[in-house]
Amino acid sequence: MTTFQGLTPGAFEFYEELQDNNNREWWQEHKNSYQSLVREPLALLLAELEPQFGPPKLFRANRDIRFSEDKSPYKTAQGGVASAQEGVGYYLQISADGLLVGGGYHSRTPAQLARYRNSVDASGTGESLRHILEAVTAAGFAVEGEKLKTVPRGYARDHPRAELLKHKSLSAGVNLGRPDWLGTPAAVQHLADLWEDLRPLVDWVSRHAAP
Repeated sequence: MTTFQGLTPGAFEFYEELQDNNNREWWQEHKNSYQSLVREPLALLLAELEPQFGPPKLFRANRDIRFSEDKSPYKTAQGGVASAQEGVGYYLQISADGLLVGGGYHSRTPAQLARYRNSVDASGTGESLRHILEAVTAAGFAVEGEKLKTVPRGYARDHPRAELLKHKSLSAGVNLGRPDWLGTPAAVQHLADLWEDLRPLVDWVSRHAAP
């Protein structure tokens, strides 16, 4: 059985070159490098993490350019998720900048957003989330997500968790650059440890703001 052995520097170099050559001709010439340097190793990495974090999915390399002014056909990063629920789970991404690790949720429906806001509004679940995010921040992650400029209608502007109520999506992530361990099998455990730091956030969303 083939197991994850690490990501080579070539994975990052691939995206460095793609940034300057984002066209179909270059991609076709380097497609085998994408498969061997990027997609296949990440698929093996996610497969080893699946028992602990859920079914994996690697995103497609092509951009959806139908409604975009930027017609560059390929993404300049490779992302993947591990998740038991659509839109909720753990995330990783590699690009020319290195490795990004995160977790949380992206709202899919108005009903999901309503569940999230109601849970933030309630003192028990809302304070639980606030404490979780404090711990996540202390662990080195940045709290992120799409936000409204003001507190949504129906909630007091001076609500004790006003900033959390503004969120339409909620995640936490950290940019790690190119750590040496990413080139070794030990990356599996390092990534598992990082995702475990995010598990309380993912579990909270799964219970209180599921799709």
